[in-house]
Amino acid sequence: MRETGPPAAPPSCRALFAGFFSIGISGFGGVLPWARRMIVERRAWLDAAEFTDLLALCQFLPGPNVINLAVVLGSRFRGRRGALAAVGGLLSGPLVIVSILGVLYARFQHAPVVAHAIAAVAAAASGLIVSMALKLARPLLHDVRALGVAALACAALALLHLPLLTTIAVAAPLGLVLARPS
Repeated sequence: MRETGPPAAPPSCRALFAGFFSIGISGFGGVLPWARRMIVERRAWLDAAEFTDLLALCQFLPGPNVINLAVVLGSRFRGRRGALAAVGGLLSGPLVIVSILGVLYARFQHAPVVAHAIAAVAAAASGLIVSMALKLARPLLHDVRALGVAALACAALALLHLPLLTTIAVAAPLGLVLARPS
């Protein structure tokens, strides 16, 4: 497991495609841990600090972080063709899988076993969302002000059905004001 040092040579477009393809088919719901493992530990395209810096940039940009990461990393190593190869690799596997599942669903959607499978997947997805919410909330348990902002945001979204952007536009500045040292 390699955490430091630059790669010997920039990866080819084919290597970018293959690397990001492996990320795309490895993760369900979130591939960032897989991306880090492939980029830093397995392929050594970046060291740990470079990955963290690049991820910070990609989180700042609009759009999904891992797609931003594919574009930026592909561009860094192989320009426009590298960006296309990385994004193509990332998206092609899931696109094929979802397309096949869509065709199967269209054919068998009325079968009782399919309805039960969809219900099971929905339950699992709900559980993953609740689990992630609890993990994110754990650090807030010791900060009454942060819990208050979180509760207000939840109420605005769930009870008042306010738009997400409106809620963020109010909650973010409120959280910043409340987080200031006294």
